[in-house]
Amino acid sequence: MPAAIRVHRTGGPEVLTYEEIATPLPAPGEVLLRQHACGVNYIDTYYRSGLYKAPSLPFILGAEGAGEVVAIGEGVSEFKPGDRVAYAGAIGSYASERTYPANRLVPLPEAISYEQAAGMMLKGMTAQYLVRRTFKVSAGQTVLVHAAAGGVGLILCQWAKALGAMVIGTVGSEEKAALARSNGADHTILYRSEDWVKRVADITDGRKCDVVYDGVGKDTFPGSLDCLKPLGMWVSFGNASGPVEPVPMLLLSQKGSLFATRPTLGTYVAERADLLATAGDLFETVASGKVNIPVNQRYRLEDARKAHEELEGRGTTGSSILLPSS
Repeated sequence: MPAAIRVHRTGGPEVLTYEEIATPLPAPGEVLLRQHACGVNYIDTYYRSGLYKAPSLPFILGAEGAGEVVAIGEGVSEFKPGDRVAYAGAIGSYASERTYPANRLVPLPEAISYEQAAGMMLKGMTAQYLVRRTFKVSAGQTVLVHAAAGGVGLILCQWAKALGAMVIGTVGSEEKAALARSNGADHTILYRSEDWVKRVADITDGRKCDVVYDGVGKDTFPGSLDCLKPLGMWVSFGNASGPVEPVPMLLLSQKGSLFATRPTLGTYVAERADLLATAGDLFETVASGKVNIPVNQRYRLEDARKAHEELEGRGTTGSSILLPSS
């Protein structure tokens, strides 16, 4: 039988339960997927803990995966059984089989493996809109990436470097510093032992950064603002250390007429044309070799609890995936 990781009550990793489920049937406009790999992302911990509200309890966790179509619902014409597909969005991916709206799936090119896709759809499309649309990175600019050895961080470092920027990354250990440098970071800062705001100023000879990509949240605010040059942009796209307190608008003025934004992937890919364009740019960039997707942790589906413990303990680098056993 198919199996899934379900959450019956919100809390820590211990609330993740591995259960057999009935084979789901695709409704009109949906397809049934046999999943080959499921992505593990920090946003999953927000739903598990209750920071983000899930539709109802119990629910199946996860928002990213890749697999093959095994059945289609009424009205689906874009996909057929056997097609390779990937997605990021609606929760419910921690399962060996699941249904998904056909209009939110993207065709998966042969050049991209299921494991790569499951490790990059959410993080890779996030990186794509961050460097291509939220703040359009260009040659000669200076970019600061917090958590530079994390899943999004490693992709951001590579992509920003490929676009010609100088990349500075904050990391938690020498091992992660080496990993970030091997993935495009020109400079790394050990945020636990160094004054990272001062180091940014030293590295840039006081000119500071054009943009700060901040997926950490509470622990990096307001220091991120102090790393920006006048008219720079603070892009707060995650809460790994906890949510940021409300930001006084006057503070942005005082620190150099700064721009601040809190974007989400869902907004940037709400229209199908944008979804296909975002995924297409990601696939093309990865296939070209400009960006590598490091899938550094692989877990069996039933070991989702361990995956969350290591993710929240900052013991992971790059992408983590779950591999369904059925």
